[in-house]
Amino acid sequence: MADPQSNARLRADAGAPTSGVIHVRTRLTADFTVISNALAQRRGSAVTVGVAVYILSLPTGTPVSIAALCAHFTEGEILISRALRELETAGYLERRCERMPTGQIRTRTYFYDVPGGTPQPDPDDPPEPPRPRKPPTVPQATALAPAPTPGPVPVPVPVPQEGAPAPSREVTESPAPALADADPKAVAVLASLRRVDPRLVLSEREAVRLAPAVTAWLAAGVVPSQITAHLTARLPDHFLTRPAGILAFRLRETPLPAPPPAPLPLAPGRPAVLPFQTCDGCERAFRAPQPGHCRDCRRREKALPSAA
Repeated sequence: MADPQSNARLRADAGAPTSGVIHVRTRLTADFTVISNALAQRRGSAVTVGVAVYILSLPTGTPVSIAALCAHFTEGEILISRALRELETAGYLERRCERMPTGQIRTRTYFYDVPGGTPQPDPDDPPEPPRPRKPPTVPQATALAPAPTPGPVPVPVPVPQEGAPAPSREVTESPAPALADADPKAVAVLASLRRVDPRLVLSEREAVRLAPAVTAWLAAGVVPSQITAHLTARLPDHFLTRPAGILAFRLRETPLPAPPPAPLPLAPGRPAVLPFQTCDGCERAFRAPQPGHCRDCRRREKALPSAA
């Protein structure tokens, strides 16, 4: 008699879980990125975690603007910008305006493995040039021979020249223009742009900076609807700069004032209406300045002498 055989699978290992994910680990020695579990297991949008992991895997110096991220991912500009805002709120992303050695101001983007860290040089970055050494400091005198206390150094007092204004000691900074000082009609036109395109959201400082150009357009005779149509027509799909930069570029050329309307031609005067008169011969009504005979009676009177 043959031995009974079972078609069931062999029993799994006692240590393996019966449900859930089972990791198959592979030791990586190159082309890998270390990510904290707090970021990888972050609750919320999967796009935010994906954007964070992608930025962490990039080498230092790679552009991570919204346009560059949209070129890599299939998501649109709205989801990518929302993910960057969430990472910036959580403390993973930071944007700083720093002055370069050439004097230009650039915006640098820092991405932290753990929120709240301090920027440190990347080991993959090229080494910085050596800084000039400081001059050696003069050693201080010993306690046995105290250094003599220097006397007060006289400070030269500048003598004002004749006719020159006296120098003011207090330097007052001119306050930045406020929104209340701008033209309310121009501000209303700028605020209405977001109704046509939701991306045209301006801050208070940007509205104050663009208001004089809009005021010049209004003074040139351009109505607000024409300004709105000109500023919102044929906008690009992706903004590489702030919307205020595009609006300032379009408002740079101020149109000429509209010419005055041409005077309407004078209507020709209507002739005076003659009153009605009653013919003395046939008593027919006709128009004439004075009473008398009508046209037919006058012809008849002219024809009678010739007939005789």
